[in-house]
Amino acid sequence: MNKQNFKQKLRSSLRWLGWVLLVQFILINISAALYAHKYSHFYNDRSVATDFSKENVFQKTWRLFTGPKFPKSAIYEKPSFPFETINLTTKNGTKIEAWYGKADSVATGTVILFHGLSQNKAAKLSEAYEFRYQGYNVMMVDFRSHGNSEGNKTTIGFSESEEVKLAYDYAVKNGDQHIFLWGTSMGAVAIAKAIADYDIKPAGVILEMPFASMQSHLRARVRSNGFSGFPEKPFAFLVTCWTGIERGYNSFKFKTDKYAAKTNCPVLMQCGARDNTVLKYETDKVFNAIASKNKKLVIYENADHESFLQNDPIKWRNEVEGFLANNK
Repeated sequence: MNKQNFKQKLRSSLRWLGWVLLVQFILINISAALYAHKYSHFYNDRSVATDFSKENVFQKTWRLFTGPKFPKSAIYEKPSFPFETINLTTKNGTKIEAWYGKADSVATGTVILFHGLSQNKAAKLSEAYEFRYQGYNVMMVDFRSHGNSEGNKTTIGFSESEEVKLAYDYAVKNGDQHIFLWGTSMGAVAIAKAIADYDIKPAGVILEMPFASMQSHLRARVRSNGFSGFPEKPFAFLVTCWTGIERGYNSFKFKTDKYAAKTNCPVLMQCGARDNTVLKYETDKVFNAIASKNKKLVIYENADHESFLQNDPIKWRNEVEGFLANNK
């Protein structure tokens, strides 16, 4: 009798445990789906912005499982040099805005600049001024859902590679020579993917802080919110899954090293030694995968995930000027 009661209690306990695990699995997937939606969606209302620095650990935990809110980045500055506004259109009809500024004299070439996630073309004006000073035309692009471009949804570089192709094609049709592509973080990833997907052939590319994959990028976002260890991997895996489902692509195959393996043009890759967003193993993985034999990795010892021009202007100018001069 006691043995029979024990078996019944064991079965009851196992059923209870099973229901608990099932409910937890459902809840964490609901949470991941909510996070994926909010993280890849920009709101027109700037007041919705989440300020993690002002949240306590309980608020951060709640935000981790419900998702942060990000406002669409607004243009806050325009170039001081003469420029024209260019309008490009994606295959699905999304309007993309870009600025095109000619060099003051006969152009040495053209540099097309691509910003990172949640930024816009105005954030890269410092680099644009430098390229113009070196004698290059500059074209600065707002990715979809950023700045003055249309849309509210981002794929964090996956579909944005189309904007890279559109800008490159515009420069080619415009008769520009020696076209270089410069991008930071998401912009760098979009450049690598555009070369792989569309077989565009720039004179060279400058990739600053490209992340290795969607999962590694999402783990970095968890770290930036004040968490480390256990929450990073399982939650990043689920959010990656739901991001792909919600945005219509296989997010697990979104890997920068796979695209870098098809990059045969000259490459200057630059990263920060103190970068907690793009870790060293990601940098090594992407750089080692680059197919081009003409490639160079430059590490900024005192830099985080930031503008290297602002962090170490002398080093940035020397490296970038040398790369452009040797490959034009």
